[in-house]
Amino acid sequence: MYRVENKYVCQKTDLALLQSRLESVLKSDENQKSYSGYTVTSIYFDDLFDSYLNDTIDGNCKREKYRIRIYNHSWEVIKLEVKYKKYNYVMKKNRQISKEQMWSLMAGESVRQSNMSLDDPVILFNLAIKERGLRPRVIVEYDRKAYVFESGNVRITLDRNLRCSRQVDRFGRKEIIFDNIKEANNILEVKYDEFLPGFIAQLLETSHMNQSSYSKYRLCREASEGKWI
Repeated sequence: MYRVENKYVCQKTDLALLQSRLESVLKSDENQKSYSGYTVTSIYFDDLFDSYLNDTIDGNCKREKYRIRIYNHSWEVIKLEVKYKKYNYVMKKNRQISKEQMWSLMAGESVRQSNMSLDDPVILFNLAIKERGLRPRVIVEYDRKAYVFESGNVRITLDRNLRCSRQVDRFGRKEIIFDNIKEANNILEVKYDEFLPGFIAQLLETSHMNQSSYSKYRLCREASEGKWI
């Protein structure tokens, strides 16, 4: 199922204001273990022709992203994700995988998993590896606060301190060298199924918030390689 996804670039003070408003009304995401939130670390993949990056640069309305994600630098949960975007609607297919499966996929090797459907992200990764030469390209990391509201399946995230690294072989380790991305240091993302309750829309109103179609993956590829800037 596709969900609405709207992204906004905020000033630091506005993001702090939004957090104080949301904190008093909405529930924190169940994965948050502390008031400060959690760290998201993802390794993004692309094919031999950087097709997914170029789709973003060209502004194509239909795009895909392949990534593996962990939280708080822990191997406890390793998520394999394929994300589809159509205009401002998104859909994610994800599943948890083992560390051994993760290393195999990062090495360009297909993995086996029992009871898989054709749209299982493991199958999708396997096909992309075989047919497109899918390989890891960049590590993307940021600090996140997340809030949820059951009606409309609303999820609001506040992301800070976006950073990147080309040291893909060090994914998940603490000694990675990161470069900070100043262009997207304070980001608000609003996701919901069919409607956004009015009181939440009011909570999100500030005078310095600009909707954006930015891509963390693109920003980090550009910053880490200096290829398009």
